[in-house]
Amino acid sequence: MAMPRIRLHPSAQLLILAFGATLAGPARAIPGSALDLAARIGWAHDDNLLRIPDGFPAFDNQRSDSWTTLEFGAVYDKDIARQRLLAVAKLSKVKFDHFRQLDYDGRDLQAIWYWQLGNRFSGQLGGSYTQTLAPYTDFPSDERNLRKQRHGFFEGAWKLHPRWEARTALVRDRFDYDLAAQSFNDRTEDVVELEGRYLAPSGSAVGLVLRRIEGSYPNRRPFAPGGLSDDFTQNELKARIDWKAGGSTTIQGLLGYARRSQPSFGGRTSGANGRITALNDPGGKLAWRASLWRDFAPIESRIVSYTLNKGVSLGATWRASSKIQVDADGVYERRDYNARANLNAAGGLDDTLRSASLKASWAVRRKLTLSAAWIHQSRSGSPALGIGNFKANTVALNASAQF
Repeated sequence: MAMPRIRLHPSAQLLILAFGATLAGPARAIPGSALDLAARIGWAHDDNLLRIPDGFPAFDNQRSDSWTTLEFGAVYDKDIARQRLLAVAKLSKVKFDHFRQLDYDGRDLQAIWYWQLGNRFSGQLGGSYTQTLAPYTDFPSDERNLRKQRHGFFEGAWKLHPRWEARTALVRDRFDYDLAAQSFNDRTEDVVELEGRYLAPSGSAVGLVLRRIEGSYPNRRPFAPGGLSDDFTQNELKARIDWKAGGSTTIQGLLGYARRSQPSFGGRTSGANGRITALNDPGGKLAWRASLWRDFAPIESRIVSYTLNKGVSLGATWRASSKIQVDADGVYERRDYNARANLNAAGGLDDTLRSASLKASWAVRRKLTLSAAWIHQSRSGSPALGIGNFKANTVALNASAQF
């Protein structure tokens, strides 16, 4: 008589896999190879998966859902004379318990050539492709919406003098959305950047950056008056700072002035723009980080295509032991929306996003790690954009191993 088949909950599968990997001992790298392999299994639960606003009816009368993730990855890292080649490939399969129409295959592919010619010329050339489920924070739907991003870049630096360097960068990002109702968010962004930089003997650096960004939206947004597109140009003049403030403190920033021209939003927007980050890591048990920013950012909305975000984040890392680490982070961000031409902005065109996270990881063996995380997110909402306030909590368990 055949034994009955027992179906285990994903969280139980996760624990069994982790326990089995522990008994098997540490994974071994391929001798003499530049190739490393890794695998991850994860389980997560969200009490408001599709970010339904408070008081609004839920899709299929269901707000929460759980999902499992199976991921396999490979890293190739090889030095060839003065050159270095790095390639990363991650393939994943994500399955949901209730909203099964959201099941998808994830992709994360990257390749970078760190090149050097002589003693004066160096840089990077590379690209990446990612495929993942787009967030539902600002787009109410229970349909699968895969977002594909293609990223290509070239960066070159010319050392004019031991203390002076000239740098240029070219970047192209292309975003495509599978869901027809989100096709108006398809876009291409091209960036051209020039920089002159001073390199201090202490390891600090300061540079002056000229940057131009051109954005192209091939599809019109439903509420665009007169068929106006969301195409834009943005010109920036900023200072790039990398200051070694002390033995354990680093301050990094890209700060200055930006002018954005987007006809469908009534002309130009300009002002202070940038981000500054402080990092402190004395090398002991505690390290911290903090950031401030005022920057333009895209938004996946039917009505507007970008926001002016002002935010702050704080975080800390506690290395409880050689094998246990705890990370805590909090983010507050206010998003201001420039009204489209002829858009009725009654009710205000701004909202706030708040998030907090706590993650603990345990290096069980040299190449086996278990982790658990809790994430909270909330939004105040904007009546003019038809989005309300919500709260959501996520818990996640992961086991990852290297081979």
